[in-house]
Amino acid sequence: MKKKVTKAVFPVAGLGTRFLPATKSIPKEIMTLVDRPLIQYAIDEARAAGIKEFIFVTSRGKSALEDYFDDAPELENALKKKGKTDLLEELRSTNMDSGAIAYVRQNRPQGLGHAVWCARRLIGAEPFAVLLPDDVIAAEKPCLQQMVEAYEEIGGNMVAAMEVAPDKASSYGVLDVAEDMGSVVRVKGMVEKPAQGTAPSNLAVIGRYILTPKVLQNLNRLKQGAGGEIQLTDAIAEETEAGNVNGFRFRGQRYDCGSKAGFLQATVAFGLARPELRDELSDFLTHMVALPKAAQ
Repeated sequence: MKKKVTKAVFPVAGLGTRFLPATKSIPKEIMTLVDRPLIQYAIDEARAAGIKEFIFVTSRGKSALEDYFDDAPELENALKKKGKTDLLEELRSTNMDSGAIAYVRQNRPQGLGHAVWCARRLIGAEPFAVLLPDDVIAAEKPCLQQMVEAYEEIGGNMVAAMEVAPDKASSYGVLDVAEDMGSVVRVKGMVEKPAQGTAPSNLAVIGRYILTPKVLQNLNRLKQGAGGEIQLTDAIAEETEAGNVNGFRFRGQRYDCGSKAGFLQATVAFGLARPELRDELSDFLTHMVALPKAAQ
């Protein structure tokens, strides 16, 4: 009988240099997409998938991220006195129960694989999820929930995958597909950031994983990989020989909020999805697009 996936690792130790100077004083993960920080989208997705234990791999300067999940009694009391019950409920939904969150420090930036390895003692001998908050996914059914449902049927290691243009493949980990079964593909290899024109497929790995404890054992032995970092992709790829890795084509739209352009695109998309913002934002965008044409 397969164990349920109840633990999730959130690697949030990065410096966020692409968003300087904003990230000089605030962690990138609490930059807001409409009115919620990036990390809240990842947490909500994990909760919907049945995650009960949340493990954050952090670094120096992330105290604001840790504070975000605490109760805010003064703010709650102020909202209560003003009768703002809707805002009060929304605020309380961001609180995490005592003991639900654990924090582990990654002292030096040595890659995603190293960040996950830092959480090994808290993960123990259980399957676990990894969510990268930079990847925000708009989906009718949350991406990780889709993956957990598939995992309950087939087990093993599972990585979220999406099709990318061939000229973009060198920016991702790419799957070498043994068998394509539709939403699930059996994987015979994985290549991290392949050189232009050498990618084994156009299926790229994005920031959602369900992994077995064996991947942690592989990380124990790994040396530096692509970019001089310890790559999670390499540790997962070792499991392909046993036929123990599957790619999962999720249903939804992924936004790369680790880049400025992706963050802006997500802001527009999530803004348009909100009924109270849609009309005004849509009118503004239409007006902005029309301006250059009018000037020609």
